[in-house]
Amino acid sequence: MDGAFGLKGGLLKGEILLNLDSETEGELYVGCAGGTDANVTLRYAAEAVPAEGYEPMRIEVKGCKGGHSGIQIICQRANANRLLFRLIRMLGRVTDLKLCSVDGGGLRNAIPREAEAVVMVGAGDVQAVERTVEAFEKIVAAEFAGIEDSISVKISATERPESMIPDAAADKLAAAMVACPDGVERMSEAMPGLVETSTNLARVVSDGRCVKMQCLLRSSVNSAKEALGEAISAVMDLAGAATELSGAYNGWNPDMESPILKAMTESYEALYGRKPLVTAIHAGLECGIIGSNYPSLDMISFGPTICYPHSPDEKVEIASVGKFYDFLVHTLRNVPRK
Repeated sequence: MDGAFGLKGGLLKGEILLNLDSETEGELYVGCAGGTDANVTLRYAAEAVPAEGYEPMRIEVKGCKGGHSGIQIICQRANANRLLFRLIRMLGRVTDLKLCSVDGGGLRNAIPREAEAVVMVGAGDVQAVERTVEAFEKIVAAEFAGIEDSISVKISATERPESMIPDAAADKLAAAMVACPDGVERMSEAMPGLVETSTNLARVVSDGRCVKMQCLLRSSVNSAKEALGEAISAVMDLAGAATELSGAYNGWNPDMESPILKAMTESYEALYGRKPLVTAIHAGLECGIIGSNYPSLDMISFGPTICYPHSPDEKVEIASVGKFYDFLVHTLRNVPRK
């Protein structure tokens, strides 16, 4: 994507763009979602942890499936960041909880699989806290039954931290994380089964001076993407956090009369005896970015089968690579001339 952003108009001379970046062999992509990054910062003046009367503990949410925040967002998988702060608010009703640090999620375009926080809890409430965490694990396991099969929510003793996030800031942060839009916002009317608009609360991390949060917003409708950005900004405003919306790029609208689409459909049928599936994807493809600077390009995106992208389970189906390569060669031999 960075390379596509840097590719300015006037450099390319071709008329057809073959984008080798789709994840299901036998499918031709003719449209994609645009995206925007929401980078949120909540600043605070760290305070010393209480000298006595509290026990340091580490909360860990693990085992979520995660996955690509565009392709797998429709699967309604658990977001570890959301689960963590939902639990933190629940524990705040059991004990006088002090939030010291948080580290959740990883890549900006991946559904968070893990999140953890270091907290201080009342010394006399440790058992009640442990029971609450155990009960919460059962609750979310039931909620995500059939979707997630190995969610783990644990709490354990840890080393005593030196500082904590002030109570007022921590309370606002937890409320904002629970209220922040996340997941599918709207399905497409034009293409049944396709997500139109979504967002993913990808990253939450503290560094002793501020908490930084990152969301990736996607939509094939630019105005819907902008409205979603305003909604996230409004939630964060209420929490006293600053939101910067950046890195916006447009989606790619399908052209069903595309010459390269017609040629590749015929090539695939000639090679494999069936028509390829023509579809769009709720994810960012370079076509949307490049097409903004080269609006006359005839574009298509295809590739071998890749499973579980942006996760430790990512893999490619070996048999699909040969089919993809043969299809590419056949396409190049039969490129339509303009």
